[in-house]
Amino acid sequence: MAVKLRLRREGTTKRPFYRVVAADSRSPRDGRFIEIIGQYRPLEDPSGIDIDNERALHWLRNGAQPTEAVEQLLRISGAWEEFKPGDERKRDRTAAASEPKLSKKARAKAAEAAEAAAEAAASSAADAPEEATEGGE
Repeated sequence: MAVKLRLRREGTTKRPFYRVVAADSRSPRDGRFIEIIGQYRPLEDPSGIDIDNERALHWLRNGAQPTEAVEQLLRISGAWEEFKPGDERKRDRTAAASEPKLSKKARAKAAEAAEAAAEAAASSAADAPEEATEGGE
C-alpha cells in the first residue's frame, strides 16, 4: 500500500481548514485515511499549523510521500529538517511578510517619491559645500 501525507479539507463553504493525514494514495481526497497527524488553518493570521512531528517522522521514515503542500507545512513545523538535514527551504515566509506587495500604480508612486527625494538630497548636498567654502574664506 502506497501511503501519502496529504491535506484533507474540512470546514464549511468559504471557511476551510485542513487536516494533515496519512492516507492510502488510492483513497479520495476527503475519504478514508489511516491517521491524523496535524491541522492547518489558513484563514488565521498568521496561518495556524499544528503537526505532530513524531508521527510525521514515523510516516516519512516508513516511506510515506508528502504532497508539495504538506512538505511545505513540514518544513515550517521543523519535521522536514529532522527527516532531511540540510535540505534548503524553497520559500522563506519571513521575507515575504517583510516586503508588502504593491500594485503597479503604488510602485510607480513610490518610485517617483524616491526620485524626488534623491533630487532634493542631491540639490541640498550641492548647495551645502558651496556655503561651507564661502563661510570658511
